Amino acid sequence: MMLLECFIFVVITILMTGAQCEETEVFAEAGSQAVLPCKCGPSSPYPSNIIWTKDRKGTVWRKGKNGLQFWGSSFLPKENQRLQCPHSQFERGDYSLQINNVRKGDGGIYTCKVDHGDQVIENVVILRIMEVSISSLVPVWGNDVTISCNVTPCPHGAAIQWMLNNSPVMSQTGIILNGNAVESFVREKATARLTGNWTCVVGYKGNKWQASAALTVKGIIHPSKDNTKVYAAVGSAVTLPCVFSPGLTPSNTLWEKLKPESIFRPIPGRLSASFSPPSPSSQFPLDKSASLKEVGFEDEGRYRCSGTVEGQRLTRNMQLVVAKIDSRTTSKERGTVTLTCQLSDSSDVTDYEWVHVVYDLNGTQSIGSIQKGKTLSISKMSENQGEWACRFYGTEGILGNVTSHIQLMSGLNGQKSSDPSDNTAAVVGLSLLLLVLLLVLVKMCKNHQRRKRIFQYPALETIVHNTSIEREERERKREKK
Repeated sequence: MMLLECFIFVVITILMTGAQCEETEVFAEAGSQAVLPCKCGPSSPYPSNIIWTKDRKGTVWRKGKNGLQFWGSSFLPKENQRLQCPHSQFERGDYSLQINNVRKGDGGIYTCKVDHGDQVIENVVILRIMEVSISSLVPVWGNDVTISCNVTPCPHGAAIQWMLNNSPVMSQTGIILNGNAVESFVREKATARLTGNWTCVVGYKGNKWQASAALTVKGIIHPSKDNTKVYAAVGSAVTLPCVFSPGLTPSNTLWEKLKPESIFRPIPGRLSASFSPPSPSSQFPLDKSASLKEVGFEDEGRYRCSGTVEGQRLTRNMQLVVAKIDSRTTSKERGTVTLTCQLSDSSDVTDYEWVHVVYDLNGTQSIGSIQKGKTLSISKMSENQGEWACRFYGTEGILGNVTSHIQLMSGLNGQKSSDPSDNTAAVVGLSLLLLVLLLVLVKMCKNHQRRKRIFQYPALETIVHNTSIEREERERKREKK
């Protein structure tokens, strides 16, 4: 029945045009400006009467011989500014009608009649209004949402296609004929996948027209999608984001670490001691982010943030990727340290870059040499010792970095050179040092014992001292005689 009504509507439109009329199709998106063309050519004499009617039922706009304008009842005085026929174009034979902020009810058949006295010219314009609407402008994650595209009046034989962010939509769609209008719709559960710009493209008689509407899904907006990766270096602090949409009031929020084997059915594991959950008294009630004060390599893995909003349990999974630098001293090349940049998950890494960080006397940091590759070999005798940072990149730019100090790392590893000559020299030097220390210790002991023996007989020491003095005096007296 509805198809029959559309067919009759098209037939009536053709019959109304007559041989003297020109028919034009105009598609306009709701809320935009529609221009209904009516052109007679610049050579035509100035008209005595111009009249626009809709559906042969009433006048929309008219300009009489006296130059006065008249608006039809469908456009109330407060809406007159939505409708205008610019006088500045009349001299060019252009009597097009402009309708601002078009609505669904503006769709229909318009007729332009220009009276030149002995000649009357009529143009027929079919104005079709396209409108994309969403059942709930900001639906909550998990709730039903319907995106509809309405075209009034219906274009018989038109093809309708849906686009989301300029990509074809493969979701389940349907078409409903409602009287003089045709409606196409997409019905889905609200998820982040539906967020973006929905565009309804109507193909008709070799041309295409489109209308759009933006859809935002309420829920956890940061991170915006599941399985987002967060990168952190061993020993650093990291924040695991979990931010809800403005206007929501999440309750019963919970953080869990998921066991590695729980791929299809997540199983909670144990959080590390350095894990710090969000504070219940936070000044930002929508921010339920957690943190790790000091990341260990064992902290890598999947984490889940969840909360209840309007009866729906919202969850967001994310993966913490931990980076560290392994250092070792090679035995084949004397004094060479090899640094290796390791990540718990390197599947998204496309490139590695080593940056030498240099500091001047004032402590100002600057960038020295840069080398490519996952590993870096540095000689202990070269000028490139000190701090090195490993930067790792993905397809969209830098993912993170981790820093190492060559001397510090080699000391922590406790590795020594295996060169025999170096070992011999070290042993000889240590032996000589111990021998000198032993001789000094023996000498000190002897002096101590000697003093100890003398101090045991102070009277005897006095007698010996006096006897020595008397002997010296007698010898001097003999020499004088």
